[in-house]
Amino acid sequence: MLNNKVILITGGTGSFGKKMVEAILGRYTPRKLIVFSRDELKQYEMSHQFPVEKFKCIRYFLGDVRDYERLNEAFSGVDYVIHSAALKQVPACEYNPFEAIMTNILGAQNVIRAGIRQKVKKVIALSTDKAANPVNLYGATKLCSDKLFVAGNSMRGSGGPQFSVVRYGNVVASRGSVIPFFMKKSKEGILPVTDPRMTRFSLTLEQGVDFVLKNFERMHGGEIFVPKIPSYRILDVAKAIAPNAKIEVIGIRAGEKLHEMMIPEDEARHTLEFDDYYVIQPDFHWWEGEESLKSCGGEPCKDGFSYRSDINSNWLSVEDIRGIVKQIETQQGAR
Repeated sequence: MLNNKVILITGGTGSFGKKMVEAILGRYTPRKLIVFSRDELKQYEMSHQFPVEKFKCIRYFLGDVRDYERLNEAFSGVDYVIHSAALKQVPACEYNPFEAIMTNILGAQNVIRAGIRQKVKKVIALSTDKAANPVNLYGATKLCSDKLFVAGNSMRGSGGPQFSVVRYGNVVASRGSVIPFFMKKSKEGILPVTDPRMTRFSLTLEQGVDFVLKNFERMHGGEIFVPKIPSYRILDVAKAIAPNAKIEVIGIRAGEKLHEMMIPEDEARHTLEFDDYYVIQPDFHWWEGEESLKSCGGEPCKDGFSYRSDINSNWLSVEDIRGIVKQIETQQGAR
């Protein structure tokens, strides 16, 4: 699908962006692959991993999603856009609220406007579990972004871009996530736990990339795609990493949930379930994809359904988590 196409990734120097570049270069032969981000140092460092001398299709564009004119220039001739640029750190967003609004909301609208103006074919935006019933500003901005991208299908006109969203939870071993944090703290013999009842969804970076790529083929425009993934208990993570360490309960932090939510009950009324993912359908009169999705095996969710990490049917065991820890240690040793 991406062969001989022009693809642009906003936030392309982040963890997801780099893994997506690696996947695209390994699986497809794009005509052009544009890494769009605002950090020149990260682009310089990434250019050593993916040098233009070896990968002739790659381009590094400096720019900020807050800058509509620069986005409009970068989107010229682009077929597919993956929008992963965002301010993601919850405390930073709480302390700098309008900066989060500028990037996560106004930046999203700029992506939509530039995509329509330049007649991009498809745009997928990355979301987060925190956008479902948000309790912090980051989640609230991503909820607004999700709404903008779904509504972008109302603005595109005839032959305009299709806009869809992918929503998933915490990525295993990403910056600030619990497993690398516990691995570091285990050396001190004490693991700080916010709440022993806490649960989280588990997704690897590779799974996230694969899910996005698959949804370029599935999308009609307007859907929010949610993967079916396992959950883990925070105390099982502690047992897997440092079974003899002391547990210190420090209390839930501001803006943090006890359990992750990816499909609230109110959204489940518009949701179709497949074998390994869900599709939250847009509640707009123009939506015509439901019959097509049902013909592919989608079934409406039952009344009262919600998709939360604490009531998930799929769980990682302590041994499963130990296997993930070993993989992380192997990757760190290879660097």
